[in-house]
Amino acid sequence: MFSTILSAAVIGIEAHPVQVEADICDGLPQFCMVGDLAPEVREAADRVRTALRNTKILFPPKKVTINLSPAHIRKEGTRFDLPIAVSLLLALGIIPREYAEGVLIVGELGLNGKVRPVSGVLQTVMLARDLGCRFCVIPAENAGEGAAVSGIPVVGVDSLERLLGCLAVPEGWREQAVGREESTGAKAGYGEDFKEINGQEAVRRAAEIAAAGMHNFLMIGSPGSGKTMIARRMPTILPGLTLEESLEVSRVYSACGLLSGREGLMKTRPFRSPHHTVSANALAGGGRQVRPGEISLATRGVLFLDELPEFSRNALEALRQPMEEGRVVISRTGGTYVFPAHFQLVAALNPCKCGYYPDRERCRCLPGEISQYLHRISRPLLDRIDICVETSRVEYRELAGNEGNESSAAIRARVEEAHRRQRERYGNRGWNFNSGIPSSAIKKFCPLGSREMEIMETAFERLGLSARAYHRIIKVARTIADLEGEQRIREHHLLEAIGYRSLDLKFWGR
Repeated sequence: MFSTILSAAVIGIEAHPVQVEADICDGLPQFCMVGDLAPEVREAADRVRTALRNTKILFPPKKVTINLSPAHIRKEGTRFDLPIAVSLLLALGIIPREYAEGVLIVGELGLNGKVRPVSGVLQTVMLARDLGCRFCVIPAENAGEGAAVSGIPVVGVDSLERLLGCLAVPEGWREQAVGREESTGAKAGYGEDFKEINGQEAVRRAAEIAAAGMHNFLMIGSPGSGKTMIARRMPTILPGLTLEESLEVSRVYSACGLLSGREGLMKTRPFRSPHHTVSANALAGGGRQVRPGEISLATRGVLFLDELPEFSRNALEALRQPMEEGRVVISRTGGTYVFPAHFQLVAALNPCKCGYYPDRERCRCLPGEISQYLHRISRPLLDRIDICVETSRVEYRELAGNEGNESSAAIRARVEEAHRRQRERYGNRGWNFNSGIPSSAIKKFCPLGSREMEIMETAFERLGLSARAYHRIIKVARTIADLEGEQRIREHHLLEAIGYRSLDLKFWGR
């Protein structure tokens, strides 16, 4: 007695079809599983047999062979428990074979027959849709996540008994299909607000420009000057996720098992703030079972690195390629994995170990110690940061009164308008924001007049700019012009953008 059922393996953030084949024949009773299986997949034999027994299904003492095909794909996790159980029920004739045709199934089984949630459901349902399946069976706790995919019915089951009722009756799945809520996009909802930030007008302005063009943003200043407060409020001034962005972010979170199955897609832009002890692999991704790292979990949102010089050199240098290319490429002997990395870097640091330089009344650090501390950040990484501002000490009168502070909603309205102008300007060219303009397109989309060219020439020589820093100044100037509704870059736009690079000279001596 032979049977087969369709399932899926998630490798990285992509789902791949897997055929679960079962053969039951006479011979010495045994349960053999093959197909390049991880230990947790081999353990499915005990889980499935016990679940069937506790569901009052008699399993004959026969030779059972389970094959998960294709064999060159590594099968990991507990998502194959349910399809293995269904394949056995098909082979035993308990479920009519025709009712399981065109059905993709994933799920973990408890010993009592209950179906437990698994990771990677979103991309699994998308795979089922692309393969033309009639419907997809997933755990009930992942129902909201699966229902976010349009174009295919999704059935959420909470037990093996419920699955039998779904498959054993013709068209029985229609009664179990999960309802789908139509959504055109995800709205942002946060507890913080920019109106809680007192003083720091220059930093607030820089944060708005950074959000308007999705520019990388660095704040340097003494402890308690509001760097972390501003960073944590950056997502509140970013526009809500579009449906396409929400799907991209949700695929990453689904692969990591971080997506709430009941709520479906991600509704807010991610904000990730790893501790400075994070390893390069945890930041970029990897591990024994290759998974996305903090960089990919922050895609379409904010990656906040507090106390930047305290991060390891390897971790900081791991940021460079993703910041430039918008993706993380991890190569292993088992294959190459590509994860999205369209994030906005927001970083904060103290100017020295004690945090009070250049205030010599409070700072006791030696010049060599200050230089050594700041030079933990390499020049190539600094060149990839578009906006760098200094946070000043907040005065008592500013701290005591918060009347008249502009709210995040007011700032977000201007940012959304700037984003709209950028989308209209760039169309479907492969980038949506000024920060993503390739060097080859700078002259076309950011033309400079003769006066502006003179300003940039002077800045290039005096600041010792690299070619990358030169282009990033122009991109920031383009964003400032968009915030003002200007069609072309003016002199004052360039001067303000250049000012955001001047801290190189003050702190790094460049």
